[in-house]
Amino acid sequence: MTAMTSAATPTLVGRHASILSPALVRVFVASAGSLTSFYLLLSVVPLFATSVGAGAAGAGIATGVLMFATVGTEFVTPRLVERFGYRVVLATGLVLLGGPALLLPLATSMPEILAVSIVRGIGFAIVVVLGGALVAMIVPSGRRGEALGLSGIVCGVPGVVALPLGAWLAGHIGYAGVFVIGGLAALAGLIAVPGLPGRSAAADEPRILDGLGNRAMRRPALAFGGTAVAGGIVVAFLPLAVSGAAGGLVATALLAQSAAATLARWWAGRRADRHGAGGLLGPAVLLSAAGMLLLALTAVPVAVLAGALVFGAGFGMAQNASLALMFDSVSRSGYGLASALWNMAFDGGYGLGAAGCGLVAGAAGYPIAFALTAAVVFSAVLPARRR
Repeated sequence: MTAMTSAATPTLVGRHASILSPALVRVFVASAGSLTSFYLLLSVVPLFATSVGAGAAGAGIATGVLMFATVGTEFVTPRLVERFGYRVVLATGLVLLGGPALLLPLATSMPEILAVSIVRGIGFAIVVVLGGALVAMIVPSGRRGEALGLSGIVCGVPGVVALPLGAWLAGHIGYAGVFVIGGLAALAGLIAVPGLPGRSAAADEPRILDGLGNRAMRRPALAFGGTAVAGGIVVAFLPLAVSGAAGGLVATALLAQSAAATLARWWAGRRADRHGAGGLLGPAVLLSAAGMLLLALTAVPVAVLAGALVFGAGFGMAQNASLALMFDSVSRSGYGLASALWNMAFDGGYGLGAAGCGLVAGAAGYPIAFALTAAVVFSAVLPARRR
């Protein structure tokens, strides 16, 4: 991938000038539609899996398969863009994310649910990798943290609204209604595709293995991946761990977590432009671990709400700080690589967390599974401190 033409780059006069441009707005529109689809279904599909007799392990596997398909596709997405161009690849990703969701109401078994999850994971990978890379290329490096923070708000609002809304809608209009709304939300992002650049004129972009061998990129990715493990567990299993009469608590906790993550990501971006992102990653990991410890007290509503807030704040800070550090470690031609690696850490952590927690929770219960997750997150402070 390469930088877009100067016409796509906003004219900036001073630090307070707007970083928005028509191209950036189009990226945000596509991202908002795809992430609305993603978050609406993220907590609902595991619940749907349990309704067809899958149990806690099956619920975790449904999320795990989605995220593992995402990671596998993120590995090759930069090369797909190099060959076919932004518009073709992004449109394909939106269709693969939204189209299969419309078929989920017809699923009656786990193999069918898993097949849909795999295809949606492929589409989601394409959308998130392109979204991050395009944001980094459109804005000047001196405003990148702010742009990533703004992108965090645009991408976080669907989480704030759609994540708790999905669980609420499933109980009021049924699974089929949630799946149809989620599918249409992703397909609506297609309206932004025609205004984006076509084929990239780039020559050679660094490959994924090059990034894995770069410690300046690998360490932030590992630290963030540790917090993402907990993120996958929270969205997939909090509705199952806190259920029954406390159903309203689940929606409130998911809303608190998403809102805290969005605000923290925006704040971290503005601070990174002024003071650098390196000092944020370690505290972010520690906050995430503390939040998971509080969430382990699933029978204490106040602890669940506090844990969701604390974890969300740490997770949002970790998202922005890690991505900013990774972009800082490469030239413009490597933005696609950095975005792909960051999303691999994000989605790989989500998948591992969901699949692993399902197995542990089935044997030892959710409080133990959440407490063990806190220990895993805490271990991620080592690569964060080294960075």
